[in-house]
Amino acid sequence: MKYYLIVGEASGDLHASHLMSALKEEDAQAEFRFWGGDLMAAVGGTMVKHYKEMAYMGFIPVLLHLRTIFANMKLCKEDVVAWQPDVLILVDYPGFNLSIAKFVHAHTRIPVFYYISPKIWAWKEYRIKDIKRDVNELFSILPFEVNFFEGKHGYPIHYVGNPTVDEVAAFLASGSETFEDFVHVNGLSGKPIIALLAGSRKQEIKDNLPDMLRAAASFPDCQPVLAGAPGISPEFYKQYVGGGDVKILFNKTYPLLRQAKAALVTSGTATLEVALFRVPQAVCYHTPIGKIMAFLKRHVLKVKYISLVNLIADREVVKELVADAMTVDRISSELGRILYDGEYRKQMIGGYEDVASRLGEAGAPRQAALKMVALLRERRQIE
Repeated sequence: MKYYLIVGEASGDLHASHLMSALKEEDAQAEFRFWGGDLMAAVGGTMVKHYKEMAYMGFIPVLLHLRTIFANMKLCKEDVVAWQPDVLILVDYPGFNLSIAKFVHAHTRIPVFYYISPKIWAWKEYRIKDIKRDVNELFSILPFEVNFFEGKHGYPIHYVGNPTVDEVAAFLASGSETFEDFVHVNGLSGKPIIALLAGSRKQEIKDNLPDMLRAAASFPDCQPVLAGAPGISPEFYKQYVGGGDVKILFNKTYPLLRQAKAALVTSGTATLEVALFRVPQAVCYHTPIGKIMAFLKRHVLKVKYISLVNLIADREVVKELVADAMTVDRISSELGRILYDGEYRKQMIGGYEDVASRLGEAGAPRQAALKMVALLRERRQIE
């Protein structure tokens, strides 16, 4: 069968590449055409456009690139119709993908599957009407979404497990590296490691990294090590790190987390990755308009927490220092607890075990592929 996939950022490229590999195992005749990245290209198929040409985040960048965004949407709609796939698979990236879904539903008979559902439970819940109208099948990777979509909105979905579980499990099974070997290979000292995961976008890094660095500097008996994000140059980080002792490691986030004693993490999938490595963490998310964001969090956002760890556990497992609550003093205080308070560390890791249990076993891409292929074959028999 012919599969057309659309992703808009690095994480989507990763998850879609694993899904494509699983689809190939279930469907030996699978053909792929996609908007994606290098990982998807490595699986095979035809790339129409790289996600780096379309990943505009934030009001101003989007406004400045409106002409390009609309041109991309037009090209994508035309290309889907011209190729006539057996299914359109959308991966996250709702601003772009829901527009494509609306067009495809209205003008074709191509079924629309959504893998990694839009996070409308946090923001823009009104989009549920678009999803109900334009998406044939929704595949969720977060267990609490089942109650949101099915219980609250009466829209049936498929929970297939979480691909981050697969990625962490595969890494841990791939071999073991001692702390001594890790620090030697990467030019580090023998001090305990504080991992810094400051986000994947320049604005996030700009807002969060300086205070993370100041807080970590309060613990001279430890060494802060920064996980470099894909697509961010060393030069960009150096304006914050300077020529100091903070080491920046690129493409080594998982090896870093395996050796870290504690972590400071900007909210996102990284909070879940850190939890699955059982590393005590503090979630740090600063914005330039902290008081306004604090108000929005209390009165507008639909969820109690911003970190996936706490959302999945449905309780505070990790401390969230958000908006005006994120200060150097508060980060330092929380970092001291997760480094040296044995009982506090034990409680947090116990919370991580609860999160892992709720996520379920590894195998999300395979479960999604099995369900997708079965649904498509059933659809063919009916038609």
